[in-house]
Amino acid sequence: MSTRIKIKALLESTQTDIDVTVKGWVRTFRNNQFIALNDGSTNNNIQVVVDFENTDPALLKRITTGAAISVFGHLVPSLGKGQSVEIKAKTIEILGDSDPEKYPLQPKKHSLEFLREIAHLRFRTNTFGAIFRVRHSLAFAIHKFFEERGFVYLHTPIITASDAEGAGETFHVTNFDLNNVPKGDNGEVDFKQDFFGRSANLTVSGQLEGELGAMALSDIYTFGPTFRAENSNTTRHLAEFWMIEPEMAFADINDNMDTAEALLKYVIAYALDKNKEDIEFLTQRLLDEEKQKPQNERSEMTLTEKLQFCLDNNFERLTYTEAIDILKESTPNKKKKFQYLVEGWGTDLQSEHERYLVEKHFKKPVILTDYPKEIKSFYMRQNEDGKTVAAMDILFPGIGEIVGGSQREERLEKLEQRMDELGIPKDELWWYLDTRRFGSCPHAGFGLGFERLVLFVTGMGNIRDVIPFPRFPKNAEF
Repeated sequence: MSTRIKIKALLESTQTDIDVTVKGWVRTFRNNQFIALNDGSTNNNIQVVVDFENTDPALLKRITTGAAISVFGHLVPSLGKGQSVEIKAKTIEILGDSDPEKYPLQPKKHSLEFLREIAHLRFRTNTFGAIFRVRHSLAFAIHKFFEERGFVYLHTPIITASDAEGAGETFHVTNFDLNNVPKGDNGEVDFKQDFFGRSANLTVSGQLEGELGAMALSDIYTFGPTFRAENSNTTRHLAEFWMIEPEMAFADINDNMDTAEALLKYVIAYALDKNKEDIEFLTQRLLDEEKQKPQNERSEMTLTEKLQFCLDNNFERLTYTEAIDILKESTPNKKKKFQYLVEGWGTDLQSEHERYLVEKHFKKPVILTDYPKEIKSFYMRQNEDGKTVAAMDILFPGIGEIVGGSQREERLEKLEQRMDELGIPKDELWWYLDTRRFGSCPHAGFGLGFERLVLFVTGMGNIRDVIPFPRFPKNAEF
């Protein structure tokens, strides 16, 4: 097995006239002579030329689309168009047969909806091969970014007793027999008999635990799965998704914005460099898709141009109050084209408002700051005006909010007062409040939804297409 060479390496090499072994899956087999072989290292196939006159006919019949094969042969310059080298096969071994009558991925164009139904096989298509190689690079670049800046990677719990957002959209974790749940004298579930001795759920965020780490290690980040039991059947929501959540001690809202902008630019630049071929493929795919749309609905920039544009421009920074003034006076608002009209200060911005600011008004990524405290979480630092908090959201074209964060409230009395106002039980978060009792300091952090980042970099339109096995209402297959 160790003698195998990946197809990407062969296609990039300048060497020829050598014997090589390649293994992969058959994309097509033409004229009993030409195999297009792919191993997932690149979207490009290598052509294997078969001496069919001297090959067992029974073996030739088994070389079908989807079959896994091993080829030993001689690498030679290719005379065919679009390829520099090809392999003249000496021996071919079938590693895994694929029944052509039953294999669902025949060499033709398949809809994304159909491919979602066979998510266990969609990795074998060019589109999903490109998406998941880009996803890998983005994940690697995130770790690289934080490593270069001295952050500590902290694993925060997946099973927790806290609901960080206070939204109540959690998945419960229990080992009760659901047909015989123990109840107390009051008729309520007796969680003292459960595995953890209390009610527990899957995490909605690693932030609160991340803050505990930052209060000793200075700069930490988490990168792990999070869960929301939100009954949303949209192209932007998942029940299971991945979040990157840095927390930084001795940092304010400006440090937070600077770090988030630097992170986004770093990982986009990394993907453009490392996945040039995949992003070019996805750019062309998007152009072909947009040909079906009316001219006025097509993007002004190609995918590659849009990514480069984010690198070349400083993100526009403005306050929520300034944004509300812009939106109130905007043409879509005045002509009642927004689904949710912006009537005044205090409005919770919707995706359509965020996208207007980014795509129509400023025409570049935007960072909004200083939101009304009523529409933001309890842990955000209260500004001196008594009305707003030191929150920041980063808005991207086509996506809307991609990052949400804030300077955290480090003053114990202010934090407790806010928790009382919102009815958040202080006794359940005693451990969180302890960080404000013992050596509190200004600190800040943010959350970056990884799938939204992948969505942006790949140009895909549905978040279910950028995670290997999407989880959403009424769907938890594989």
